[in-house]
Amino acid sequence: MCTRLAARGHHVSVYCRERHAETSYRGVLLVYLPTWRHKYLDTIVHTFLSTIHLIGRRADVALYCNGANAIFTFLPRLFGIRVALNVDGLERKRKKWNWLARSWYLVSERLATFCPNVVITDAAKIAEYYLDRYGKQSVFIPYGAEIGKIQSSEVLGRLGLERDKYFLYVSRMEPENNTLLVRESFERTATRIKLALIGDAPYAQEYIARVRNTSDPRVVMPGAIYGSGYHELLSHCFAYVHATEVGGTHPALIEAMGRGALVLYLNTPENAEVAGDAGIPFESGELSNKLDLVLRMRDEERAEWGRKAAARVAERYSWERVTDQYEALLLKMLRF
Repeated sequence: MCTRLAARGHHVSVYCRERHAETSYRGVLLVYLPTWRHKYLDTIVHTFLSTIHLIGRRADVALYCNGANAIFTFLPRLFGIRVALNVDGLERKRKKWNWLARSWYLVSERLATFCPNVVITDAAKIAEYYLDRYGKQSVFIPYGAEIGKIQSSEVLGRLGLERDKYFLYVSRMEPENNTLLVRESFERTATRIKLALIGDAPYAQEYIARVRNTSDPRVVMPGAIYGSGYHELLSHCFAYVHATEVGGTHPALIEAMGRGALVLYLNTPENAEVAGDAGIPFESGELSNKLDLVLRMRDEERAEWGRKAAARVAERYSWERVTDQYEALLLKMLRF
């Protein structure tokens, strides 16, 4: 979205934690600031420093992401900068947080209703939550995705995978994303097709160790993969398995759909909102059966599911559509 805004003539800066050699990317200025690498302080320390830097630059409008950052959004407003906050999902429900972090997120939900100028939600279910609980109207703008498969497949060879011969799972390996459930459900199936578990997490080493504790040679776990390799994996998988419990619109889900993958998704309201009738839902105790169902499908039937998924993304979640919505909102904010 940022690169598309830049291509439309807007001056866009993005605040980053991980330093790279590049200071810009496709017209977007990359601003690197330090943080405190700590499970509970990483985000808020970086956001605080970014806010101080932002005030010094005197931007016209600022977009904050993550409800935990709500407390910082009033500061730029004191200096005449308009602020929008994308609250993401209900982070306090994540199992990784202790009671203090969950309390911070709960307080931040309330702060989000009045600290920024505008609240953005990326799922209709999250918008309903803020309206029902706090009486707060939000602007619904979902995440976006590219549409269509890419033909390259270099990463598959490095991982020992073949086109259309692996199930794919992509997510942070944290308990509420059910990586272990996916692995154990797959291991109960009788197939030569492999399972690629893609992802990592900075503060979940105990859980990741449990996920990796397998001797099944069909399971491939290379860690996190980004960029072209990630999109190659989405484009050539046999089917994509999405098992997150918490959050709004999950990028990996709509990106898999956009690449034309057959999608199986854990049946939560947010996941069902995204996939609709273009994916196959499952409850936590029936994933093995649904994997077997997909394994029995004819190639054409499986391809039809992929076409439906891509068409749904083209209709609802294309990046051009999302960029149009953000551009219209940010320009409107400058006028009031």
